[in-house]
Amino acid sequence: MKKDNKKIKVAFPHMGTIYIAWAAALRKVGVEPFIPPYTSKKTLSLGTKHSPEAICLPYKLILGNFIEAVEGGADYVAMISSPGICRLGEYGACIKNALSDMGYKANYIELTLYDGIKGMYNFLKEISGKNDPVLFLRAIILAMRKVFILDDLETKLSFYRAREINYGEAEKHFIKALKIVDEAMNTRQLNKAKKLAFAEMDKTKFDPKREVLNVDITGEIYLVCDKFSNQDIVKELGKMGVQTRKSLTVSSFLKDAIIPKAFRKGETHLQRANRLAKPYLMRDIGGDALECVSDVAYANERGIDGIIHISPFTCMPEIMSQNIFPAMRENCDIPILPLIMDEQTGKAGYLTRLEAFVDLMRRRKRKMQKSARLPCLFWLFRFRFRLKFRTMSASI
Repeated sequence: MKKDNKKIKVAFPHMGTIYIAWAAALRKVGVEPFIPPYTSKKTLSLGTKHSPEAICLPYKLILGNFIEAVEGGADYVAMISSPGICRLGEYGACIKNALSDMGYKANYIELTLYDGIKGMYNFLKEISGKNDPVLFLRAIILAMRKVFILDDLETKLSFYRAREINYGEAEKHFIKALKIVDEAMNTRQLNKAKKLAFAEMDKTKFDPKREVLNVDITGEIYLVCDKFSNQDIVKELGKMGVQTRKSLTVSSFLKDAIIPKAFRKGETHLQRANRLAKPYLMRDIGGDALECVSDVAYANERGIDGIIHISPFTCMPEIMSQNIFPAMRENCDIPILPLIMDEQTGKAGYLTRLEAFVDLMRRRKRKMQKSARLPCLFWLFRFRFRLKFRTMSASI
């Protein structure tokens, strides 16, 4: 890439907190990251206006991000691409053509998924115009480490949010923790930042005795990770006393697609998907369908209170996985709530469904706990009766 003295500005679309990791890698190689305005109703409106009608919600939001980025002064817009049975592979060409048709002159660049470290290396080389393998490797490691820390912080946030004494306190500490991680410019600083960020989260005052439900969230990865597209489902459930776990995260994706097998620890998400989904789905049908089917079995295996499946309207792989869920009920006795999202999804009806689902899980859990106590009470009563009978016999 030909460069002048001015730093080029590169924009990535929003998807949760991933922008912090991308920004770290770009700064490391001397490229200025351009963070678009966080996804909003304006973003959705812009993306929807210039998108094909039947395209899925993530595409519309990503296109909206890029429009705002270009209008804000970004020189390049960067997007991931993926092979396989999913429209993600078509995003690149569609977005490039859409921006061109609108008269925007920003350059478009792709990062190909499943090319591992090599794909990220080639991307950084192209975007920076440099040829420094050591620098690129340091940038990749820094970004990946931030991804894992960010996902761990979100796990802590979910734990504290469901138990916090003062509403909103966990969120305030989380925002401060994100800033601490974002400001770390190298691995040494990041080691210190990790401790400080976790300590910041641990300042949250919480009630350890509060009755809390545990729910897994699965579905299409963009909707699972991005709070605007899923209407901040994790926060809404936290208000209801529900601790959530995202089955699909950027860090779990990195373990499957980027990190070499020699450096992986334990079973990856894709390996678990191939193992647990096999009785119900024999092959990959695209998107995150295989993972979603296995996530239901995995949640049931761990005794989780319920699982929520979020998918974009018109996403065929997710529609197919939802139709497999009823066949799993014979072996997976777990409540499942499917949610389909698009630009027309209303907040009120959405919250009503969540509240009803939480109420169902809470009543089910109490019923199961009561049933588990009955045999114990029976044997306790029987033991006391026999003891009393023996005492009476001995006295006679």
